[in-house]
Amino acid sequence: MKFASFKINGASSWGLIEGDDVVDLGAVVRDRFADLKSAIAADALTEAAKSASTAVRHPLAKISWLPVIPNPDKILCIGLNYENHRKETGRDEVANPTVFGRFANSQTGHLSSIIRPKVSTDLDYEGELALVIGKAGRYIQRKDAWGHIAGYACYNEGSVRDYQRHTHQFTPGKNFPNTGAFGPWMVTPDEAGDLGPLRLQTRLNGQVVQDTTISQMIFDIPRQIEYCSTFTRLEPGDVIVTGTPGGVGSRRTPPLWMKPGDVVEVEIDRIGLLRNSVADET
Repeated sequence: MKFASFKINGASSWGLIEGDDVVDLGAVVRDRFADLKSAIAADALTEAAKSASTAVRHPLAKISWLPVIPNPDKILCIGLNYENHRKETGRDEVANPTVFGRFANSQTGHLSSIIRPKVSTDLDYEGELALVIGKAGRYIQRKDAWGHIAGYACYNEGSVRDYQRHTHQFTPGKNFPNTGAFGPWMVTPDEAGDLGPLRLQTRLNGQVVQDTTISQMIFDIPRQIEYCSTFTRLEPGDVIVTGTPGGVGSRRTPPLWMKPGDVVEVEIDRIGLLRNSVADET
């Protein structure tokens, strides 16, 4: 199944994607589950989907997409998690994942604009696979990690590189508003299947700029969940953005920055296609 968060006629809701429609589950079960995150927390996605026959359907063309989880408790991003990206940055090999955080208000949805801030022109793309935590946990063992996942989505972890490099800390360059695109929907694990062979591709104005398979991660998903759940309690609706492959714009000669008018796409087999334009901050 595929679940998404969206706006229709100015009101926020969530629902089940079926073909070219979204089934507005939020309108039917709002008294029990106010949003997608609360349905995930209650382990009630399957139950909520049973209401599809009585729910209003909206054409996808009529909705405004929100980030899959607009209100996560936390967004944990894994840096330097593909070997070709580690090598292009010149970073040393490490024994543990590199983790930094994003704020919820740094996100934007499918078909919305990624915003280049007034203070920089160094806006970079980073196509990634994101996972959504479905079951809370602390000190989660690798063998149990898959059971804590509600689903997967595409993510474009847009980075303002000069601010990222002001210090050794990544936080400023990763948290400008409307730079992290998340969507269009979350695919449940049964539909996603084996992630390893899935192809992740980023395209800028139709040109392929990143191309890999999920199997090329340095730290696999169970290791990421194990490590992150050691230093924080993972909660339903939390997002782990699992790392970007080589080919980022900042490591090209000359650098390839996203600019207003560009269209950037992140596509992952069986997961979806996330598309955004780029616009200047006003």
